[in-house]
Amino acid sequence: MAAPQNPTERAELAQALRTAVRGEVDLGATARALTTMDASNYRRVPMGVVAPRDADDVAAALAVCRAHGVPVVPRGGGTSIAGQATGTGIVLDLTRHLRKIVELDPVARTAVVQPGVILDELRTAAAPHGLTFGPDPSTHSRCTLGGMIGNNSCGAHSVAWGTTADNTHALTVTRYGGDTLRLARGTAPEALTGLPGLPGLPELIRANLALLRTRFPELPRRISGYALDALLPERGTDLARAFCGSEGTLGVVTEATVRLVEAPAARALAVLGYADEAAAAEAAPGLLPHHPLTVEGMAADLVREPAGLPRGGAWLFAETGGATPAEARAHAERILRAADALDGTVVTDPAGQRALWRIREDAAGTATRMPDGTEAWPGWEDCAVPPARLGPYLRDFRALLAEHRLRGTPYGHFGDGCIHVRIDFDLLSPPGVARFRRFSEELADLVVAHGGSLSGEHGDGQARAELLPRMYGDELVALFARFKDIWDPDGGMNPGILARPARLDENLRFDVLPKRPVDVEFGYPHDGGDFSAAVRRCVGVAKCRTAEPAGTGVMCPSFRATGEEAHSTRGRARLLHEMLAGGAGGAGDTAGVITDGWRSTEVRDALDLCLSCKGCRTDCPVGVDMATYKAEFLHHHYRRRLRPASHYTMGRLPTWLRLASRFAPALNALARVRLLAALAKRLAGIAPERGIPVLARETFTRWLNRRWGKGTFIFSNDEVAMVWPDTFTEHLSPEVGRAAVRVLEAAGRHSIPAGRGLCCGLTYVSTGQLGKARKVMRRTLDRLGSTLGTPVVVLEPSCAATLRTDLPELLPDDPRSAELASSVRTLAQYLEEYAPDWQPPRLDRPVVGQTHCHQHAILGDAAERRLRERAGLTGELSGGCCGLAGNFGFERGHWDVSVACAEETLLPAVRAAEPGTDVLADGFSCRTQLEQLGGVRARHLVEVLAEGLGEGTE
Repeated sequence: MAAPQNPTERAELAQALRTAVRGEVDLGATARALTTMDASNYRRVPMGVVAPRDADDVAAALAVCRAHGVPVVPRGGGTSIAGQATGTGIVLDLTRHLRKIVELDPVARTAVVQPGVILDELRTAAAPHGLTFGPDPSTHSRCTLGGMIGNNSCGAHSVAWGTTADNTHALTVTRYGGDTLRLARGTAPEALTGLPGLPGLPELIRANLALLRTRFPELPRRISGYALDALLPERGTDLARAFCGSEGTLGVVTEATVRLVEAPAARALAVLGYADEAAAAEAAPGLLPHHPLTVEGMAADLVREPAGLPRGGAWLFAETGGATPAEARAHAERILRAADALDGTVVTDPAGQRALWRIREDAAGTATRMPDGTEAWPGWEDCAVPPARLGPYLRDFRALLAEHRLRGTPYGHFGDGCIHVRIDFDLLSPPGVARFRRFSEELADLVVAHGGSLSGEHGDGQARAELLPRMYGDELVALFARFKDIWDPDGGMNPGILARPARLDENLRFDVLPKRPVDVEFGYPHDGGDFSAAVRRCVGVAKCRTAEPAGTGVMCPSFRATGEEAHSTRGRARLLHEMLAGGAGGAGDTAGVITDGWRSTEVRDALDLCLSCKGCRTDCPVGVDMATYKAEFLHHHYRRRLRPASHYTMGRLPTWLRLASRFAPALNALARVRLLAALAKRLAGIAPERGIPVLARETFTRWLNRRWGKGTFIFSNDEVAMVWPDTFTEHLSPEVGRAAVRVLEAAGRHSIPAGRGLCCGLTYVSTGQLGKARKVMRRTLDRLGSTLGTPVVVLEPSCAATLRTDLPELLPDDPRSAELASSVRTLAQYLEEYAPDWQPPRLDRPVVGQTHCHQHAILGDAAERRLRERAGLTGELSGGCCGLAGNFGFERGHWDVSVACAEETLLPAVRAAEPGTDVLADGFSCRTQLEQLGGVRARHLVEVLAEGLGEGTE
């Protein structure tokens, strides 16, 4: 079944859908581009997206699509790894509206949910009752219950609580055409005979009892194919279970009744070290009699930093539960004693457990890069074998990799015999794709030889369905096709998946990308200078789509503010991918959706709400750097074109502030005149709700030079530091610079005056004026002259981040840029490195505030944490983003998103603080946001320390 290409037919379809459906119908380029891919290697271009409001909308959309002969693919979080969440017809986005928890019954331990409910939302709702939903894939913060049912998802705790199918009681399902069925355990096939479209199902089962009883391997993670054995009489004729794992090929779930399980009040983690992953795999089954909640495994080549792991080349994580922490710990210690491990430890600290689990949960992203930076891809992500066969299977698997000259990093659910791995396939060249196919065929045979399943968690999709005859035989696979036809005789539900599948080497998402490097401005050192490779970093695991930042994380504030895929890091990466595809000359179904390249308004609009917070550079498991991609895009988009007013004003802020500093008193007075301020903001492209910051009467460098004029100082090189006169410290908050000088002097260090006109180029970079940014950066390097190499203390985190990363990436051929970048320190980093014995003043009071986004992403805040601790400043700073983010929050049209970001964590934390709590914010933007939205005066950490020293700096 193919989607109509005729413009008239497409217009008729759009009109019919808009007439029948109350939810959103979008056949535009942006909506299509956002849904061309999931988290797999595959790409299919849909006709459009429908976001139904309720079950009636789902039925109406399916009826219209059947009438027009248009295929349908239901989509949840879009994190499927085998390609089953992509399609060529209409994508049903079930996450926008169908996300209600209809009922939660703690007595019956059940919940009734709509398909778009995020797993973590259900777990949060169940937690007050001491309950949880057992299956928990690593994407638990963004995957949906509907998607979990479609793939029969499992997760780390399946050894204790089973798969999604094991925890599904009943389903309400709408089929292609619009009719609805209620599926439950114990519904006899005969009862379905009279229902529209389903005659033949009882006969199908009765005629094939022997086949169904003998051809399905018995193992805990058999996800491949249709679960027809669930319809055997001795298994209760469980239609809901048979539907689980059908990958959107039979119908659309509109409501599900799921089982909840008791959540342990306390947990502990036994971490066991082994020589290699095969040894760990052989040890895993021996832990199961001790009834752990999980037995997870990973090898050393996945762990970039040891993170406190015990000695070994591979590890098992065996989680235990108990009514009390002591009981959970005792359980874990019993496992530790029983395990034949090289080394081991028991972790009871929740923070320590979270840190270890984060390594495991991020593996789907981090495994996409080999230690040397080589790309690695899914495709054989989750084979499963009987747990007792896992050790021998892994040895054979490693041998097969070596035979094909491939590399992979196994990890996964060792207790269930399920292995995840990303492999460094070459999916860009015909010989590489041919090797991918040969390896896939041979690996399928290897899995079957060990009694396994081609899929142990993520489903077959397009990646493995073609090979199902190797696992089940032709006769049973033919039965799968007949089962599909009973449910979907028109073949409209997710065609090409499971039954009559597309080839595993078709529809690869890399085919449409340019074959030669794109001409770009940044160096992209981690991607070989190739912008296409940088965009390929996004594999779709969608950690950017979480509803709240994880701990002190940042990514992705604009998505959390709007809830729109286009404003997520993944969404923007998808649009850039389609922009590149549109310029690569594809045709028909393979053509890029975005066809006007760097001039694309779709990409521009999606990037408009990117705060350039750089949070994704650290929080994204694969290090997507959307702030850099945005700057790159803006540079090309506005090249030789008129820019928005804010680019000429805030984008060139250093120039304007240098000119304005001479007239600071007069300009400050004029800014207080409401009509003049309103006119100035209108002309400058500034949001009318924003206040204009006050100019300093004396700049920081003028003060520092005047201070130096008091005497002659002779210092040795190891006693001095340059306090960087960033634009904000220089012209808007020189009190921060003065405080830094005071603290440095108290620590026995001395501040030398910086040269005039130094600038990191931040505002030019953030507005995509990269040619100007380079000129500013080169001028700065020239003016530093002989002082280059002196430690540079940068007080503004965003400027420090620019010097650390954007400078060398824009001037990769100038060795001075790397030298300056390596000299950059925050004040806390400098003190820790150059004055380690200095004791800060003991302040002993609580603090609240937010770690600057760029500090979190580029610089790290470990030194700041230790400095606060030594000074007796207690309390954690929040994650997220303040929402001002340099020019972003000042620009017209960004006010609402800016406020929403601030209201997420920062402002609530400040409002909840006890009297006497210091509000810390090292970034000028953060301090400005707190003042303008919260009426709170926040201070840089150095100001608080300087105050504690006593006398001021004058």
